Amino acid sequence: MGHRALVAYERPDGTYNLHYTHWGGCNLRLKHRITEATPFGEEYEGSQAIYEELGTAASTYVPEEHRHTQTEVRLEPTAVGVTVEAALADHLDFQMHEAFYIVTREFQVTAFRTFWLGFHSEATSVEESPSRGHGVICTVRWYDGDPVGDGFLRGRFAGAKEVTAELIDRDVFSEVQATTFLVERLLGNRQGRYEAYVQRADTNERRWYPSHYTASPRTPRSRE
Repeated sequence: MGHRALVAYERPDGTYNLHYTHWGGCNLRLKHRITEATPFGEEYEGSQAIYEELGTAASTYVPEEHRHTQTEVRLEPTAVGVTVEAALADHLDFQMHEAFYIVTREFQVTAFRTFWLGFHSEATSVEESPSRGHGVICTVRWYDGDPVGDGFLRGRFAGAKEVTAELIDRDVFSEVQATTFLVERLLGNRQGRYEAYVQRADTNERRWYPSHYTASPRTPRSRE
């Protein structure tokens, strides 16, 4: 089954290359595995050269001998030269991908947990919800190298979503109202400690919530 995630690597021109990882969503483990020496999460001969070449690449092509290599992060990108906002709108599947990483040119890695805002899996009255362009990414609390706030945040969201779906089925909330409540519940105690991005297909909202430790949404500087 895997724990799928996307990794966005900053390019010299300020755009990003996107790479898929099949297990990178597990325990947000790539935060400490992606380094200058291991840009794709583990040691692989030639990985640094491939990384540098992709920094100015105009296509997703990588040489045939590297195309099916089983590294933590796949060497072949799924997209090149996109903005973070475009990655979140068009490439990240909030229902499938469990995490999203932003890697700066200095290899500062910010790990985001993803939260899908769709209700069709929980509310019987909701027929279909978009899986792209409809979710939240949020950083979590770290301590001594471990994402200690991850389980709490995911549990808080899952519980709130289950209750909110029940309110949709009882006609207490419309789906739009329920989504607003869910986002507020997820981010209500953030208090500037965590960085988040909200993107909603129902209201077309797209908004960054910076943390006290973030220089800008595109170049996070985390003190985790």
